[in-house]
Amino acid sequence: MLNVLTEQLRRRENLTEEQVRDAIAQLTAETVAVEAKADFLTALAQKGEATEEIANFARHLRELSIQPPLDAETRAREILDVCGTGGDKLNTFNISTTVALVCAAGGVTVAKHGNRAITSQSGSADVLETLGIRIDLTPEEAARSLKEHHFAFFFAQKYHPAFKNIGPARKLCAERGQRTIFNFLGPLMNPVRPSAQLIGVPRPQLCEPMARVLQSLGIRRGMVVTGEVPVPGQPSPAHLDEFSTLGETTVAEFYHDRGFTTSSLSPENYPLQPATLADLAGGDKEANAAIVRRVLAGDERGPKRDAVLLNAGAALFVAGKVKSITEGWELAANLIDGGRASAQLKALSGR
Repeated sequence: MLNVLTEQLRRRENLTEEQVRDAIAQLTAETVAVEAKADFLTALAQKGEATEEIANFARHLRELSIQPPLDAETRAREILDVCGTGGDKLNTFNISTTVALVCAAGGVTVAKHGNRAITSQSGSADVLETLGIRIDLTPEEAARSLKEHHFAFFFAQKYHPAFKNIGPARKLCAERGQRTIFNFLGPLMNPVRPSAQLIGVPRPQLCEPMARVLQSLGIRRGMVVTGEVPVPGQPSPAHLDEFSTLGETTVAEFYHDRGFTTSSLSPENYPLQPATLADLAGGDKEANAAIVRRVLAGDERGPKRDAVLLNAGAALFVAGKVKSITEGWELAANLIDGGRASAQLKALSGR
């Protein structure tokens, strides 16, 4: 079956929803050869994943995830996830994870879905664990933490057991230098099924398709962004899977009470300090945890703080907590300088 679908993809023919369901059954089966799975994923990537294909993979793979038992009161809230797809290879510190903690300090319910590092030195799971925040919560514990602390981490490895049979094929593709659809799917696989999402992607061409996917999955409030980063000696900028404080950010967004729009945001609209990519650099999990602590405590006053304030401003806006990114920036600054962000970290880590 998988070989038949692979040949279809090589003919540049998109998969139907039923074929996606069949492909998932084959990809998650122990009996199907790793090489056949890798060939399928390669053919899909080389054809180019259609918006509906990505949405169908996300929809049906999510059905195989472990569902946390959220109570009605928690489910009725706006639930936010903020994350990047990774893959920008720019080695910044854990901006999205820091933003998630700031938003939780502001009373936003944040279901942070993530994993250990794949394309960076420190993934969200790595840095949260180093900060003392549990990443191994049971579904019941995670649901309780969401309700009581407005934050829980949902470790992808724990909530997607079907992925264990896909991992070797992804690894084989990586060894071949081939990206796969799973580079896109990570942020779409949150088992909580959040109502609001801010996603960063590594190329501007991905913003609108990924936002359309979010919309088709039933997200009420969604924003997908990629930010330009000037590279000395190169005519074209690199791209960050976050809002950039160094260049223009491409934005695709939609909200349940208004339509779908695409736009560009200039850093000149915000009170940013002069900075370069080196000012946003991270390191290993210990180095990044130290950066997160400094930012949340208000001790970091430079470009790293600016990056967090800009991205937190957008996340608070996506969550419906504020009426503009500028208002979100101001709220994020107050949460940090007033001690609520560091108090949130202490409540979650017990330190």
